Amino acid sequence: MSEFASVLRSWRDRVRPEAVGLPAGAGRRTSGLRREELAALAGVSVDYVVRLEQGRATNPSPQMLGALATALRLSTEERDHLFRVAGAAAPSRQVVPRHVTPGVQRIVDRLGDVPLAVFSAAHDIVLWNDLWAAVSGDPERYTGIERNIVWRHFVHGHDGVAWDDTHQEEFSSDLVADLRAAVGRYPADRDLAALVARLRRESPEFERRWQTGRVAEHRTSRKTVHTPVGPIEIDCDVLSVPGGDLRIVVYTTVPGTEDAAKLDLLRVTGLQELTPR
Repeated sequence: MSEFASVLRSWRDRVRPEAVGLPAGAGRRTSGLRREELAALAGVSVDYVVRLEQGRATNPSPQMLGALATALRLSTEERDHLFRVAGAAAPSRQVVPRHVTPGVQRIVDRLGDVPLAVFSAAHDIVLWNDLWAAVSGDPERYTGIERNIVWRHFVHGHDGVAWDDTHQEEFSSDLVADLRAAVGRYPADRDLAALVARLRRESPEFERRWQTGRVAEHRTSRKTVHTPVGPIEIDCDVLSVPGGDLRIVVYTTVPGTEDAAKLDLLRVTGLQELTPR
């Protein structure tokens, strides 16, 4: 058995179903994930997982390896090992990291009572909880560049979000300044460079702000989000993940306010609508 097939099977066996939001169930022959469960989490066919574990499928794509690493809750070191034994180059430290580490995944799993999402340094959404989808709209509706918050903000408008003049100016400026900082950290990331070039072509507002040369990190903002239960004023805080350069974005409301009551209501009604997803 190849090293790739061996570690894939070993890592599948060690992941407990309840750790990835699946029922443990009675009568399981293994305490880890079944092949069909790993296939569903990684977005591949069961037959492909079987062929990978038997060494009959060769040269999996980097995208496939990344999906397997996330589904198996691999650390950054384990993910890099998976890439190497599959015959692929480990993700470069000069491109934007998008790997969700087990610790970040646990934060998302356990903080289900607040809207929360994880973004890359390029502001691509990579993970979110159901309450985030209920408040902001389900990111599953979008693919590719449409999942980038900078693109959506400058090209499509505010999309159901309202700021006062001060916070709107700060938010727009911080997004551009943060993206410029990412370009400096990840000079080899072609997708990031293409995003910036396209934004500069298609959004005069982005281009104007880009020309200022400002570099900064976006940390916090206040805005009103229009939801199925009415407008909710929320505070948005951005937490940085050490080592992985991911950003955990958390929405909160002031306790005891009408906004908090609306969020409580959305926690029930919004999640019911999202259950079939």
